[in-house]
Amino acid sequence: MASTYLITGGCGFIGSNFILRLLRQRQDANVINLDKLTYAGNQDNLRDIAGDPRYRFVQGDITDAALVGELMEGADRVVNFAAETHVDRSLMEPGAFIQTDVYGTYVLLEAARQARVERFLHMSTDEVYGDVPEGQTSRETDALNPRSPYAASKAGAEMQCRAYIETYGLPVVIARPANNVGPRQHVEKLVPLFTTNALRDEPLPVYGDGRQQRDWLFVEDNCEALDLILHEGEPGEVYNVGAGNHLYNIDVAHLILDLTEKPRSLITHVEDRAGHDRRYAVNSDKLRALGWAPRHDATAGIQKAVEWYLQNRWWWEKVRDESFQEYYDKQYGKRLAEAKPDHRE
Repeated sequence: MASTYLITGGCGFIGSNFILRLLRQRQDANVINLDKLTYAGNQDNLRDIAGDPRYRFVQGDITDAALVGELMEGADRVVNFAAETHVDRSLMEPGAFIQTDVYGTYVLLEAARQARVERFLHMSTDEVYGDVPEGQTSRETDALNPRSPYAASKAGAEMQCRAYIETYGLPVVIARPANNVGPRQHVEKLVPLFTTNALRDEPLPVYGDGRQQRDWLFVEDNCEALDLILHEGEPGEVYNVGAGNHLYNIDVAHLILDLTEKPRSLITHVEDRAGHDRRYAVNSDKLRALGWAPRHDATAGIQKAVEWYLQNRWWWEKVRDESFQEYYDKQYGKRLAEAKPDHRE
């Protein structure tokens, strides 16, 4: 029997990869993709399925209760990817993150309650735990300690989910993935930014000493985990999604320059951003007990990502438009002007 999936934010990085997987792996799936098409939403991400009769695109905002309610009536399962996600932008304009990530999630949950959907998967992030000391990992039962407006907005969205789980019995599951990397990621993020800067022979702006540590989770591994959580996860539960692929940002910069055959002299250490967490690390035993394990280590995942940008210059050159350059200059212009390249790299 066919199932209809309402995917929000499906033109974004993880959302588009998830839709492609869903239609490839589940022949009985019909997908409605609701996306506002902000700067981070890109219909080129899904051009390969534009003619698939199982796929329908609707441009709209998750804060539009009437539209959300209409679409929710025909949905069996909901996956909420729609969000403002870039930490740097949240420091510039936190209000937009609260509006979309918190209020938008409430609108979706209320519509899902009214429509009595079978399952609602909410995408959160490992950043809700805040900075994690070396040698420790965050478990799903740990307290949330968000330290950026972005992380706080995702924690707020989770609290909305928790309220609907406890008060209304809505079958919500929450995923907290690590730092995703892979094809179709917007160029504001570290790997595509450093890759495209390297290909343009421009400096790679590394925050501070570059010793911030992340778990580099390949997006296809994450999408496999999300599919499993959506269909097999226990309603009301939270699942960490981490691969254990920990690398320092500076090591990622080195790897990208090696893969693009560019000199390490392009690395430029710039003023760090405010409240920059040094380390994220999650314990994923709960998810692994469902049968999931990552298929890529950090190097393999980053290499696949870099290769995609090398092969799809048409994609990222369109994304690096005037509006992106305006953001880039605002975020990095002064930092780069005041920085000095570290020729020891």
